[in-house]
Amino acid sequence: MDVSRRRFLGGRTPGPAPFRPPWSVSEALFLDRCTRCDDCLKVCPTGLLQRGPAGFPLADFSEAACTLCGDCARACATGAIGRDTTLRPWLFGIAISEGCLAAQGVECRVCGELCDTAAIRFRPRIGGAPLPEVDNTLCTGCGACIAPCPVTAIQRVAFNPAPELP
Repeated sequence: MDVSRRRFLGGRTPGPAPFRPPWSVSEALFLDRCTRCDDCLKVCPTGLLQRGPAGFPLADFSEAACTLCGDCARACATGAIGRDTTLRPWLFGIAISEGCLAAQGVECRVCGELCDTAAIRFRPRIGGAPLPEVDNTLCTGCGACIAPCPVTAIQRVAFNPAPELP
């Protein structure tokens, strides 16, 4: 058999785990616990949580952000979404690519203006637009900066997988 054909017809290489609701347990545990009841989707005030292709909830930052209200965690009866909302909601931060308008010399501070925690600040520079600097220790992962970016230069960057919970 042709190896290249086998690879083509075989399964896809698994990509990174999708972004689940805030405070979700690890992906394997989440898939085991989540019943796909949609209770978390129903209570999400911004519409960030959407039903994914397999019926599991996904956090879709393309048009919404998270208010970190904790309603999804309270609505989850199975433990797929943790209840301790004092922990970090997600184990990711953001990175801003070279496609950023400020890196191209165009004044734009949309992401910094929308960041409630001041995780994105703009460093002045001589002869150009101020450049964004990200402090991921301050970033909550709310995603308020992602959708409004006019050139989609902001990406989520995972820190570590979620810890296994009993």
